Amino acid sequence: MDGSVLYLSMPSITSAITPTTDQALWILDIYGFVVSSLLIAFGNLGDRYGRLKFLLSGAVVFGLGSAGAAFAQSPEVLIACRALMGLGGATLLPSGLAIISSLFHNPRQRSQAIGIFAATFAAGFAAGPVIGGLLLSRFSWGSVFLINLPVVVLFLALAPVLLREVRTSNPGRVDALSVALSAVGILLAVYSVKTAAAEGFSLTQAAVGVVGLALLVWFARRQLGLEHPLLDLRLFRDRVFAVAILTGLLTLVAWAAAGYLSGIYLQSVLGYGVLAAALLALPGAAVLTIACIGASGVVDRVGKRAALIASHFFMGVGLLLLLLTTTEHGVAAFIASTVVAGVGYGLSFSVVADTAVAAVPAERAGSAASIAETSNELGNALGISLLGSLAALCFRLTGPDVAGTLDETLDTPGLSARIVAEAEDAFLTGLHVAIGAASLLCLALGVLALRWVPKEERGAEQEPETVAAAH
Repeated sequence: MDGSVLYLSMPSITSAITPTTDQALWILDIYGFVVSSLLIAFGNLGDRYGRLKFLLSGAVVFGLGSAGAAFAQSPEVLIACRALMGLGGATLLPSGLAIISSLFHNPRQRSQAIGIFAATFAAGFAAGPVIGGLLLSRFSWGSVFLINLPVVVLFLALAPVLLREVRTSNPGRVDALSVALSAVGILLAVYSVKTAAAEGFSLTQAAVGVVGLALLVWFARRQLGLEHPLLDLRLFRDRVFAVAILTGLLTLVAWAAAGYLSGIYLQSVLGYGVLAAALLALPGAAVLTIACIGASGVVDRVGKRAALIASHFFMGVGLLLLLLTTTEHGVAAFIASTVVAGVGYGLSFSVVADTAVAAVPAERAGSAASIAETSNELGNALGISLLGSLAALCFRLTGPDVAGTLDETLDTPGLSARIVAEAEDAFLTGLHVAIGAASLLCLALGVLALRWVPKEERGAEQEPETVAAAH
């Protein structure tokens, strides 16, 4: 909910606190960077010290960050508060999924529960902009962050009553060096990629990237020699698991980029208000929610392999429909795109999470869930930074050279109709290039999954469920 509100409120934020192009991207993606760098560490620490404790502490931190963001008066403060929200989110995501998996031991029930869990993301994506649009029509942009606070308060009141503490019975020693290597390595590597996309290559950027990659290689090699590794790399020997995690990454790359760019397109090019733009996204969000909930039934019918492959082609074809948008017409193409792609998003969200959790014993569910969530959060950050930067680059190369972004250009006083038209055309070019790249990535991964993931033996697949039900 919070992320989808932010996409639609960025034009208001840009006008109010005037962030630079780079700062605007940081406002959007710092949350994902912080979460992705800490998910592996926090997922394992939750397994060892108690997932409910991590959920409660994470909710408090997330709430404090939301309150700070609501009253931020500068881009720097808003970025810092979004980072604090990311710190809270890193504790919430893997522990929440792990607790859900511990409540349902039957594989079919667990798959259905995870589908419903994934559907709440779609529901939040749909409800957030509507609530945010109503708030923005009456209050300042900071109000969109205040919608998090009632949710946090309600969770803090009910979680200790409804949820039980879950931790690993034999957790082993926490390897502090692995925690540090994973967090710092991911952060430096992602920062380097983001900087290269936004500003181009430089000696400093390359050095940061090399250090980050070196730390991640050190981290990976260290895990192979630990009795209780922070990240069990043996999981990736399963091709379905490996493709599922890659799917989780790519799904959020496409979803984040499409959500961010189409939100600007609907408001700044077609002229819709925030609430109207949010309502236009409801059909796709409804399909996404239904696909999440129904994913377990689809897997039962066609198998996990076919569901994974289908998700890529639905996403790829759905994104291609956005190429039909123009500066004058595009609502029908936008709705069709979100509906078709929503089927793929829904299947991938549920299958990726269920695959990760089902691949490990219950006591390691938090660490497995953190792998799935890390791929999602990393994809979310990369989608905005890489594809968002690609769209921004196209705008700078083909636009009227008034400002670095469409919204900054349109906020410039005294523009002629010709300059406005040039700016809108340039933005649309950037949108088409970025979305076209996302679509090709989805279709390519679908072909890879078709060739790489082995066909399932349906009889063998049902056996674990029967055994679990008997117990």
